[in-house]
Amino acid sequence: MQFKDIIGLNETKQHLLEMVQQNRLSHALLFLGKEGSGVLPLALAFAQYVSLQPAGGQKKITAAVPLFGEEVLPAQPPKNADEADAWMQLQPAFSKASKYVHPDIHYTYPVIPKKSGDKPISTDYITEWREFITLNPYGNAFDWLQFIGAENKQGNITAEECNDIMRQLSLKSFESGYKILIIWMPEYLKKEGNKLLKLIEEPPPDTLFILAAENEEQILPTILSRCQLVKIPMPETIDIEQALITRANVAPDKARQTASIAEGNYREALQLLQHAEEDWQGLLREWLNAALKGGPVAQLKWIDEISKLGREKQKQFLRYFNHLLEQSIRIRIMGADNATLPDNEKDFAQRLNKIASVSQQQVIIEELDKAAYFIERNANGKMLFHALTIKLLHIIQDKTLILAE
Repeated sequence: MQFKDIIGLNETKQHLLEMVQQNRLSHALLFLGKEGSGVLPLALAFAQYVSLQPAGGQKKITAAVPLFGEEVLPAQPPKNADEADAWMQLQPAFSKASKYVHPDIHYTYPVIPKKSGDKPISTDYITEWREFITLNPYGNAFDWLQFIGAENKQGNITAEECNDIMRQLSLKSFESGYKILIIWMPEYLKKEGNKLLKLIEEPPPDTLFILAAENEEQILPTILSRCQLVKIPMPETIDIEQALITRANVAPDKARQTASIAEGNYREALQLLQHAEEDWQGLLREWLNAALKGGPVAQLKWIDEISKLGREKQKQFLRYFNHLLEQSIRIRIMGADNATLPDNEKDFAQRLNKIASVSQQQVIIEELDKAAYFIERNANGKMLFHALTIKLLHIIQDKTLILAE
């Protein structure tokens, strides 16, 4: 993983490079950003960059060793991410680091038992891990657990994993000046994580912890307090648009629309493309008509239909509704001419303005966010959408309109 593989985030990349160049590198960093922002790819690229630094505490970047022994002056430190990528490619250990087989970079992530009674550790899944981060570096924990066949099993970072971390980091480094541990999704570290407190607080020399997380509130406070926080912002919409065009070969118009809905979440953008043929607008029209005019029979029929969809599709649907509500508010404030939407979506968004006021739309958005949160945590689909239908009716019951084709 190189810095060029990370979408946008140029200021964050520059900040991390300066931390190394100015010898301000903390022994424990917490990369914190929302899903799809690039927290994991950035952690991988930064770990690779640090692992290629000179050994023996020398922080200056040096030139590659010449073939014929002539004296070469030290190279200047990379000024930006592009120069850092070029410098990394000159280092002897680059091929190992780029293939995630560098002996001094270790990885910890949620895992499941392969059979009943197992006490799994991350290295049990190292082959799958390397494949996953190569194919889907912007994936989330759900993607990873499905990749290893978890189905409905809950992932965990186990006490045995903590013991293995202490064992690995007690050894001397093999090639690098640093020993590096990337803990992806430390939210899965429960009370077992307290085993690592002393190690994080007083690590062996030249040991670096990089925690890559999405939800600060779910991290053990005792671990959180021992880390230097590096906040990772969402990439700009234009960066997501360009990535969809260059990486996913999406047509510019489709890329622009998808990036607008994804709002900086590259994983979400890819999911939207994957389900591009889904008629979310038609499904939403049916829901609103059933909730506002159809009565209990129509509502139950629709709830049964949506509950048959998988969790990811249910989340996509809720996100689509949220997107249209946000665009409705934008149209109300800025006018329809300033909304970059296809005509059918623009018309639908304007109809939503007839159904609810801004305050009502804001309440609906909050309820949709809560529903998506509960879906991620395996909420029962029928019960959730039944409750959501009732809430929707109560929020806008005084202003109803059947949304025709």
